[in-house]
Amino acid sequence: MRSIDVAHPEGLRRDLPPFRSGDTVRVHVRIREGEKERIQIFEGVCIRRKQGGPAATFTVRKISYGVGVERVFPIESPSVTKVEIKQRGHVRRSRLYYLRDLTGKKARLRSKVRDLTGLVSEEESDGKAGVAPSDAAPEAVAEEVVAEEAVAEQEVAEARSASEETEAIAVEEAAEKAPVDSSAETLAFDVSMVPGGDDEKTK
Repeated sequence: MRSIDVAHPEGLRRDLPPFRSGDTVRVHVRIREGEKERIQIFEGVCIRRKQGGPAATFTVRKISYGVGVERVFPIESPSVTKVEIKQRGHVRRSRLYYLRDLTGKKARLRSKVRDLTGLVSEEESDGKAGVAPSDAAPEAVAEEVVAEEAVAEQEVAEARSASEETEAIAVEEAAEKAPVDSSAETLAFDVSMVPGGDDEKTK
């Protein structure tokens, strides 16, 4: 038995979500300054998670003013009050040390939606299990109905405006292509040009 196991005879903490390497996390750390305590948030990419029971740790890396900063947090430490998963990254390694040599867009990780049940701690899942699904179902259905109605109204408005534009263009083209009846003007011109034509017309 290791000495650290003797120092931590109780079970492991289960209030932290099961994050993994590649996830962007926000670590809430309790810091004591003299007689005051405050919570500091350290946000970055988890580049390593070392399993070891009570001695388990995870390393978080971030870029601060162009300088890479890494911190190692013991999972069982009471100073780590909470860990939040901000974004899930899709990686194929457990240790992302290659990010130390990359900057800018090259250091970004692909995002991939995984099973959300694994990202919720057991205490949160137990607390949500007692909530009846019928309580949240009507609100979700109402939001979906409102969203669908808004999309339908937008599509109808776009179709209506498109039809109006099409009709206006068709009317303009028909007006341009319509033949001009100039026979009356030609006849009047010819009669006026005939000498004595006006006198004969008046008689």
